Amino acid sequence: MIIEFLGAAREVTGSCHYVSFNDIHFLVDCGMEQGADLYENQEIPVNPATIDYVFITHAHIDHSGLLPLLYKNGFRGQIFATKATCELCSIMLRDSAHIQEFEAEWKNRKNRRAGKPEVLPLYDMNDANGVIPHFIPCDYHSKVDVDEGLTIRFVDAGHLLGSSSIEIWIKEDGISKKLVFSGDIGNTNRPLIRNPEFITEADYVIMESTYGCRVHDKPVDYAVELAEVMRDTFTRGGNLVIPAFSVGRTQEMLYFLRRIKAEVLLPEFPNFEAVVDSPLSVEATNVFHKNVSDCFDDEALALVNQGINPIKFPGLNVSVTSDESKMINFNPNPKVIISASGMCEAGRIRHHLKHNLWRADSTIMFVGYQVPGTLGNALLGGVDKVKLFGEEVEVRAKIINLPGISGHADQPHLLEWVKAFGNRPTKVFVVHGDEESAVYFSELVRKETGIEAVAPYSGDVYDLETGLCLQQGTHKLAVKKKQSKAQGVFARLIAAGERLMAVIHKCEGMANKDLAKFADQINSLCDKWDR
Repeated sequence: MIIEFLGAAREVTGSCHYVSFNDIHFLVDCGMEQGADLYENQEIPVNPATIDYVFITHAHIDHSGLLPLLYKNGFRGQIFATKATCELCSIMLRDSAHIQEFEAEWKNRKNRRAGKPEVLPLYDMNDANGVIPHFIPCDYHSKVDVDEGLTIRFVDAGHLLGSSSIEIWIKEDGISKKLVFSGDIGNTNRPLIRNPEFITEADYVIMESTYGCRVHDKPVDYAVELAEVMRDTFTRGGNLVIPAFSVGRTQEMLYFLRRIKAEVLLPEFPNFEAVVDSPLSVEATNVFHKNVSDCFDDEALALVNQGINPIKFPGLNVSVTSDESKMINFNPNPKVIISASGMCEAGRIRHHLKHNLWRADSTIMFVGYQVPGTLGNALLGGVDKVKLFGEEVEVRAKIINLPGISGHADQPHLLEWVKAFGNRPTKVFVVHGDEESAVYFSELVRKETGIEAVAPYSGDVYDLETGLCLQQGTHKLAVKKKQSKAQGVFARLIAAGERLMAVIHKCEGMANKDLAKFADQINSLCDKWDR
């Protein structure tokens, strides 16, 4: 009965945790790292083909984005998540695969001209389409008996549509333990979605610490604040460009823009235009519409019951095709442009930055956390120039951060969440925070609650029966790796072979006739390729 920390250990993105007991292997989250890596992450310690289950806290790519890669490397198990998370992952993983393919092709065009080896995408659309049928939707608050000695339950984490904390009960050799994975704990009083729920019992808690050493600014009326930014920008004749995650933050911005229209908070520009330029955002918004009763808070539900769409208003346009996207910046009227990605690392937002960063009359407004090493973080840090699509662009636009808006709980709310455990867990593992935040918050938990708390490194392994550390990670600093086409293809062949071995082990106990037939098929394949 062990847990090993793989991703988002003393880092903010790439959440992934491995648990093993009774010869059952499962992951909680399987996320992609975004921005610069500080530490070298430990690989999953077993063949991906032997992973039985994955439990996903929410659909953000830093929690789900490596599922297609897991499938590519042989995983064929079941993935449990809330209904909304399953629907969002269906579109987000396909979108991520498209980005992987697009960026690989763009790099390969440059590499071919320079005589350099080609690269492969991390995964492709076939991998994304392959993993999506493995999702199993679950309802909030319903216990699910996944396997012998393994039961789970999802509760609302208030971070994103469908986001959850996950309660996991495991039993081995008569010993039972309850694990609680917080996922990303949401900020309170956010539009559309409910506040985070508290959990009161656990043996071990694995919790996030994104803002473990920060206190959010006093909440403001974001519609009023946004209207003031729009007034300033439109008066100067420029565009307000908002890099926003397609899922969650985009819909919140639409909620505030609807309020600005309905409450006439911008009387100087009553007919202002806004455009959402992201096919993914459009699809994600449709998922929001389908999950009103399960996920919306009371205020949003009240609007719906009055026949009011809380995220739609006159003057709102959506852009889906590339041609529609290109025409946005040929429209001379001042407007709000909402586009992804939220950290400006990929997607159409980079085109809008190319067209607006050099304009002193435009404003770039950030509305979410910017991981160090991302373009968004660099812009907030005050860089004078950036490179986009091989072209150097001067930064003349006003760069601002809408104060106080965050999808993550701050330190007081994180502390309130962990204090709700009245039974004093054996240990709290603090993850999903940068080094300073994770270490500081783990010390704060010890001081304020008396519960033992640690900030593990990637590769740290703990015995869940005793709570003792069995193995410490290497703590190696990350090194950027290059991948050639040959290396990538051969690695896929190795993964296929490892999956075959995992399948063979699972065949133990089958009828001799079937085993002999399988062995003959393998030998026939080997005869064909043996050189």
